[in-house]
Amino acid sequence: MIVKMKFLSISGPKTDIDRVCDQYLSKYEMQLENAVAELKTTDNLQPFVDLNPYREPLAKAEQFTAMIKDDKICPKAVTSQEEMLAMIREVNHDFLELQEQKELLKKKVESLRERLDVLTPFQPLDLDLYKVMRYRYMKVRFGRILVDYFNRLEKYLFDDLNAVFIEGARDENYVYGCYFTSNPEASKIDSVFNSLHFERISLSPDFIGTPTQACEELQKEIGKTKKKIKKIKQSIRVLVEKHAAELLGAQKRLEELCNIFDVRKMAARIEEGDNKEEYYILCGWMGEEDVAKFLEETKKDDKIFVVVEEDREKFFGEPPTKLKNPKLFKPFEMFIEMYGLPAADEMDPTMFVALTYTFIFGAMFGDVGQGFCLFAIGGILYLTKKINLAGIISVAGIFSMAFGFMFGSVFGFEDVIPALWLKPVEAMTNLPFIGQLNTVFIVAVAFGMGLNLLVILFQMINAIKAHDRGNLLFSNNGLAGFVFYGCIILTIVLYMTGHKTPSNILLAICLGIPVILFVFKEPLTNLVEHNHKKLEEGKVMFLVQGFFELFETMLSYFSNTLSYVRIGAFAVSHAAIMEVVLMLSGAESGSVNIFGVILGNVIVCLLEGLIVGIQVLRLEYYEMFSRFYKGTGREFKPFDQHKKEH
Repeated sequence: MIVKMKFLSISGPKTDIDRVCDQYLSKYEMQLENAVAELKTTDNLQPFVDLNPYREPLAKAEQFTAMIKDDKICPKAVTSQEEMLAMIREVNHDFLELQEQKELLKKKVESLRERLDVLTPFQPLDLDLYKVMRYRYMKVRFGRILVDYFNRLEKYLFDDLNAVFIEGARDENYVYGCYFTSNPEASKIDSVFNSLHFERISLSPDFIGTPTQACEELQKEIGKTKKKIKKIKQSIRVLVEKHAAELLGAQKRLEELCNIFDVRKMAARIEEGDNKEEYYILCGWMGEEDVAKFLEETKKDDKIFVVVEEDREKFFGEPPTKLKNPKLFKPFEMFIEMYGLPAADEMDPTMFVALTYTFIFGAMFGDVGQGFCLFAIGGILYLTKKINLAGIISVAGIFSMAFGFMFGSVFGFEDVIPALWLKPVEAMTNLPFIGQLNTVFIVAVAFGMGLNLLVILFQMINAIKAHDRGNLLFSNNGLAGFVFYGCIILTIVLYMTGHKTPSNILLAICLGIPVILFVFKEPLTNLVEHNHKKLEEGKVMFLVQGFFELFETMLSYFSNTLSYVRIGAFAVSHAAIMEVVLMLSGAESGSVNIFGVILGNVIVCLLEGLIVGIQVLRLEYYEMFSRFYKGTGREFKPFDQHKKEH
């Protein structure tokens, strides 16, 4: 059902807005509207421009609570707002100090790694780096050269150059090493090496020992620094865990305070009186029951003034939609939200969808064993994970079990239990004019006809709520359509059961008058609603258009009715598929392959169950909703969403 909404205006001293929100509004679900935009008849309204002071502390609290690993810690209730903020500041101060130390150590590790990466290719060199880089009469250059150029370098070194090259490490592309030359020859030798694309690599002059020894020292230093970082991380964890309960409590309270302060975004302020005292104004939608409780609670508070607006439709538009259904039907609200929430003048189709969806699913997927699996697995997931789709599957599984007993099917075996009604594949009925036809098909079409009549009644109810007399009386989904379609069904049923059908004259009246109403719906609607609107397209075009619309209406009745054949088709196909599964598993030969039976049932449950679920949803949306439901409502969004989630 749809909760009936009331539009409220709440006002009081500007400084009292937080108290009112915290003490009163936090207990109720209220969708706030922008007071400046909604209260157009009130002059001198100004928006609040205050920045939320709780946003930053909340971000810090969330940062710290994200570090808490123990899920069993209970939040500590906040005693004082000042103490809460002081605690967060203290924790943040200690955290930032430790974080700064950690970042400095990380930079040191990065620097050491860079030095290590530079020095590693020179490890094969048996040189004392400290001494080599301090030679007085010789120059040493460290670097790398491409492998191709290194071959040419060897020739130059052998023939002409007064230099010595000592090779270090080598990879696919480069040869690492260093060369020595005397000071007078240094410029010449450097030029030759540059021409061979020798890339010089600068080494720190403070390295001591061989490259291998220097690398070992760097690795030791990196290890020590990492240990320090680990200790700091441990200190941070200890810091957070020490205040874990307080931080969790502070986060919860700050979320509440943040939400409460954000109410200002929707509020307006106004100056009144000689003293120019400022007042706040809040307005929005609240459920009728909550309004009564709210008024009772605030009647003795002289700082709050509440007005329940009576002409909401005239001034404030359509109310938002809040659905309230029993727990059993609650998961099916998902299907309604997918299509669109009902408007205030529409009926809530949740219960109708829940009953028809599960019933049709069960008829199309009737099996005791498979239905029990759907019921059990869906129920477990819904109870543990609160997944709405799992709840729907669980209820659908119950109806699958019910039809499984009616069809006498248990995991595809049809000889375990007797069928309480019929075997879908075998049951046949002899009909006049048509001949033999599967009984399930006949029942499916008859069921569809009954549903079509029911949804036409729903449309008539919606038309009455919306005061839409045209659609109520003359529409193909109104009274005229109900009479027309009902007469066709009555005639078919009487003929097929061998009873006397209505006279031709009576049929002509019952079918002809609704057809005339269909064609002349527009002028007749204008007549009953006292709307003196003339036909813009002319009489001839009106009649041509009416003819094609009538043809479309007749076609929609026919196609809509035949769509329900799929219920019988899937019931028969499910039984046939399971026969194939059992045949492949050797059930007919007497030696049943248990693994094959299990695998076949799993595949059928997953694939056919998915297909059936989609097909039933298609019937709901296209064959039923299209006749009576618009889904133009807007979702009810209470301001205190955090409290609702918790």
